Amino acid sequence: MIGQHINTLRCFLRASRGRGVSASAAAYAAALGAAAGAVLAARPDHPLAVLGLGTLVATCVIFCVSMLVDNSSIYDPYWSLQPLAFVAYYLNHEEYQVGPRQILVAVLVFLYAVRLTSNFYRDWPGLRKEDFRYVEFRRRAGRAYWAVSFLGIHLFPTVAVYLGCLPLYGIFAAGRAQLTWLDTLGAVVVAAAVALAFVADEQLRTFRKRNSSRRQVMREGLWRYSRHPNYLGEILTWWGLWLMALGASLRYWWTICGAVVITLLFVTISVPLMEKRLLLTRPCYANYRRVTPALLPVHLPLPRRGVSSGGAPSVRPVPCPEDDQQAESVWHQSSE
Repeated sequence: MIGQHINTLRCFLRASRGRGVSASAAAYAAALGAAAGAVLAARPDHPLAVLGLGTLVATCVIFCVSMLVDNSSIYDPYWSLQPLAFVAYYLNHEEYQVGPRQILVAVLVFLYAVRLTSNFYRDWPGLRKEDFRYVEFRRRAGRAYWAVSFLGIHLFPTVAVYLGCLPLYGIFAAGRAQLTWLDTLGAVVVAAAVALAFVADEQLRTFRKRNSSRRQVMREGLWRYSRHPNYLGEILTWWGLWLMALGASLRYWWTICGAVVITLLFVTISVPLMEKRLLLTRPCYANYRRVTPALLPVHLPLPRRGVSSGGAPSVRPVPCPEDDQQAESVWHQSSE
């Protein structure tokens, strides 16, 4: 009986994008309330313990909602909302003075959160679709999927972002200490990283609207120099925060662990998973992959003789068997 009601609820929420977005918003409101309640009940002494307990409880709530709606993509906005919640906590902490450094990092984290969260919801069709990586995990794990989902899709990213936000502790603990050149450098890196990811995502979105064929490979704009410029922007964001923590005091050097963990997460998991999918779904991606770096543009695509009309060296075209029926059959093994 309960199972029938749950299935009815899932069908109702999947019927439209608006219902899925509403369910997501309600889930995060419940997670925030549960986190606040847990912190008030336990009353940890240290700010890092407060945030650790709060984000753990919030993650568990989101996981329960993921199970309820049978879609782990409910968790996806958590990555970008968690830093914003941490900044809000520090800004309202009575022991921390708010000065130019704190205002600067708060603005930067706000811009980061707005960019990444809006990027998710703009393209999310609702609960009828689940991230392709989670679908693959579900297929491979079988009955153990929800254990894999909790540990790998929910808890591990939460821990990674928690570590990535450790520099915020040093930044806010510094109070109104004078800004240094490291603060300036860190702020420039964060701002540039957010802008890089935003431009890359917008270029990709425009490309997808212009090209109806899923076989096409994006190799224009920033994607001409890096196969994953949006991932590069994400990684650089956390290194910029670490530089700002060093600007507050060199004794916060240890907060580098967050940037290291997130970098390893993208290099060893996110990029390989995306590359594997693109190689299956786009037959000409392998050629693009040979001439374009994965993240840092350490080597540029080989130019032709002469320049394009815009004055920039033109890129050697990557051969793509787009009319090859055999390649098309390979592409149809998976869809984006």
